[in-house]
Amino acid sequence: MTYAVRYYTKTGNTKRLAEAVAEALGVEALPISEPVTEPVDLLLLGNSYYAFTIDPEVRSFVRSLDKALVGRIANFGTAAMMKSTRKKVKAEADKIGIPVIDSEFHCRGEFKGANKGRPDANDLSAAKAWAMTLK
Repeated sequence: MTYAVRYYTKTGNTKRLAEAVAEALGVEALPISEPVTEPVDLLLLGNSYYAFTIDPEVRSFVRSLDKALVGRIANFGTAAMMKSTRKKVKAEADKIGIPVIDSEFHCRGEFKGANKGRPDANDLSAAKAWAMTLK
Protein backbone atom coordinates (compact mmCIF):
# COMPACT_ATOMS: atom_id res chain seq x y z
CA MET A 1 0.00 0.00 0.00
CA THR A 2 1.24 3.50 -0.80
CA TYR A 3 0.68 6.57 1.36
CA ALA A 4 0.94 10.34 1.25
CA VAL A 5 0.52 12.76 4.14
CA ARG A 6 -0.68 16.32 3.64
CA TYR A 7 -1.70 18.83 6.29
CA TYR A 8 -3.01 22.33 6.83
CA THR A 9 -2.14 24.21 10.00
CA LYS A 10 -2.23 27.74 11.34
CA THR A 11 -0.75 27.05 14.77
CA GLY A 12 1.61 24.13 14.10
CA ASN A 13 -0.46 21.61 16.06
CA THR A 14 -1.64 19.62 13.05
CA LYS A 15 1.84 19.76 11.51
CA ARG A 16 3.20 17.97 14.59
CA LEU A 17 0.57 15.24 14.21
CA ALA A 18 1.28 14.99 10.48
CA GLU A 19 4.98 14.49 11.12
CA ALA A 20 4.24 11.72 13.64
CA VAL A 21 1.83 9.97 11.27
CA ALA A 22 4.26 10.27 8.36
CA GLU A 23 7.12 8.90 10.44
CA ALA A 24 5.04 5.84 11.34
CA LEU A 25 4.32 5.21 7.65
CA GLY A 26 7.80 5.99 6.38
CA VAL A 27 6.78 8.96 4.22
CA GLU A 28 7.22 12.73 4.38
CA ALA A 29 4.56 15.06 5.77
CA LEU A 30 3.96 17.93 3.36
CA PRO A 31 1.68 20.97 3.51
CA ILE A 32 -1.38 21.01 1.26
CA SER A 33 0.42 23.54 -0.92
CA GLU A 34 2.28 20.48 -2.26
CA PRO A 35 -0.11 18.65 -4.62
CA VAL A 36 -0.38 14.88 -4.78
CA THR A 37 1.34 14.08 -8.08
CA GLU A 38 1.92 10.34 -7.81
CA PRO A 39 -0.61 7.56 -7.25
CA VAL A 40 -1.34 6.75 -3.59
CA ASP A 41 -3.68 4.20 -2.13
CA LEU A 42 -4.33 6.32 0.96
CA LEU A 43 -3.95 10.06 1.47
CA LEU A 44 -3.79 11.00 5.15
CA LEU A 45 -5.13 14.54 5.42
CA GLY A 46 -4.54 16.63 8.53
CA ASN A 47 -6.69 19.68 9.22
CA SER A 48 -8.74 21.43 11.87
CA TYR A 49 -11.80 23.58 12.42
CA TYR A 50 -11.42 27.28 11.79
CA ALA A 51 -14.53 29.38 12.39
CA PHE A 52 -16.65 26.22 12.76
CA THR A 53 -15.70 24.63 9.42
CA ILE A 54 -12.69 23.47 7.46
CA ASP A 55 -10.49 26.21 6.07
CA PRO A 56 -11.23 27.24 2.47
CA GLU A 57 -7.70 26.13 1.55
CA VAL A 58 -8.50 22.60 2.73
CA ARG A 59 -11.75 22.65 0.78
CA SER A 60 -9.88 23.76 -2.37
CA PHE A 61 -7.17 21.15 -1.84
CA VAL A 62 -9.68 18.32 -1.56
CA ARG A 63 -11.56 19.53 -4.63
CA SER A 64 -8.28 19.65 -6.57
CA LEU A 65 -7.45 16.00 -5.93
CA ASP A 66 -7.35 13.67 -8.91
CA LYS A 67 -9.30 10.48 -8.20
CA ALA A 68 -7.02 8.71 -10.69
CA LEU A 69 -4.16 9.39 -8.23
CA VAL A 70 -5.84 9.16 -4.81
CA GLY A 71 -7.58 5.94 -3.82
CA ARG A 72 -8.98 6.96 -0.44
CA ILE A 73 -8.58 9.63 2.23
CA ALA A 74 -7.99 9.18 5.97
CA ASN A 75 -8.75 12.26 8.07
CA PHE A 76 -6.83 13.40 11.15
CA GLY A 77 -6.39 16.61 13.08
CA THR A 78 -6.48 18.76 16.17
CA ALA A 79 -8.91 21.32 17.51
CA ALA A 80 -9.20 23.40 20.64
CA MET A 81 -12.92 22.82 21.16
CA MET A 82 -14.58 21.24 18.15
CA LYS A 83 -14.50 17.59 17.24
CA SER A 84 -13.51 15.84 14.06
CA THR A 85 -13.58 17.49 10.63
CA ARG A 86 -14.20 14.13 8.94
CA LYS A 87 -17.79 14.93 7.89
CA LYS A 88 -16.73 18.23 6.32
CA VAL A 89 -13.81 16.60 4.47
CA LYS A 90 -16.03 13.72 3.37
CA ALA A 91 -18.63 16.13 1.97
CA GLU A 92 -15.96 17.69 -0.25
CA ALA A 93 -14.39 14.36 -1.22
CA ASP A 94 -17.80 12.93 -2.14
CA LYS A 95 -18.14 15.68 -4.75
CA ILE A 96 -15.10 14.33 -6.61
CA GLY A 97 -15.68 10.64 -5.96
CA ILE A 98 -12.88 9.88 -3.49
CA PRO A 99 -13.98 7.83 -0.46
CA VAL A 100 -13.06 8.91 3.07
CA ILE A 101 -12.45 5.96 5.38
CA ASP A 102 -14.23 5.69 8.72
CA SER A 103 -11.04 5.36 10.77
CA GLU A 104 -9.69 8.74 11.85
CA PHE A 105 -7.53 10.37 14.52
CA HIS A 106 -8.43 13.51 16.44
CA CYS A 107 -7.02 15.12 19.57
CA ARG A 108 -7.10 18.45 21.35
CA GLY A 109 -4.78 21.20 20.21
CA GLU A 110 -3.51 24.19 22.14
CA PHE A 111 -5.15 27.47 21.21
CA LYS A 112 -4.93 30.75 23.12
CA GLY A 113 -3.98 28.99 26.34
CA ALA A 114 -6.63 26.27 26.16
CA ASN A 115 -5.35 22.67 26.09
CA LYS A 116 -1.84 23.82 27.04
CA GLY A 117 0.89 21.64 25.55
CA ARG A 118 -1.41 19.67 23.24
CA PRO A 119 -0.82 17.72 21.19
CA ASP A 120 1.53 16.20 23.74
CA ALA A 121 3.78 13.14 23.63
CA ASN A 122 0.83 10.85 24.37
CA ASP A 123 -1.17 12.37 21.50
CA LEU A 124 1.75 11.96 19.08
CA SER A 125 2.23 8.35 20.18
CA ALA A 126 -1.49 7.67 19.72
CA ALA A 127 -1.37 9.27 16.24
CA LYS A 128 1.52 6.98 15.27
CA ALA A 129 -0.36 3.95 16.59
CA TRP A 130 -3.44 4.97 14.59
CA ALA A 131 -1.37 5.32 11.42
CA MET A 132 0.02 1.82 11.92
CA THR A 133 -3.51 0.41 11.99
CA LEU A 134 -3.96 1.70 8.44
CA LYS A 135 -1.22 -0.52 7.07
